[in-house]
Amino acid sequence: MSKRKNHSPEFKAKVALEALKGERTVAELASQFGVHPTMIHSWKRALLEGASGVFERGGKKTPEIDEEQVKELHAKIGELAVANDFLSRKLKPWISK
Repeated sequence: MSKRKNHSPEFKAKVALEALKGERTVAELASQFGVHPTMIHSWKRALLEGASGVFERGGKKTPEIDEEQVKELHAKIGELAVANDFLSRKLKPWISK
């Protein structure tokens, strides 16, 4: 049994664009690129469904920042800094020997 291949997004886009051109059949593209025709159909469908997102107003979406999670992470960083400082002071007698 062969191992499942992971194709890069660039490769998938290239194959899907070739399929959209319609110059060659899906079977020809499958043999050329070494993928199953079903994968070409699914990549083509995904490209067509996601193409409208490229032209949305505002370009790329900014990542949403969860303020509550940021506060929790800052508190955890503070706790770890205090613990690290405490341990470094307590271990000085054994390290400096």
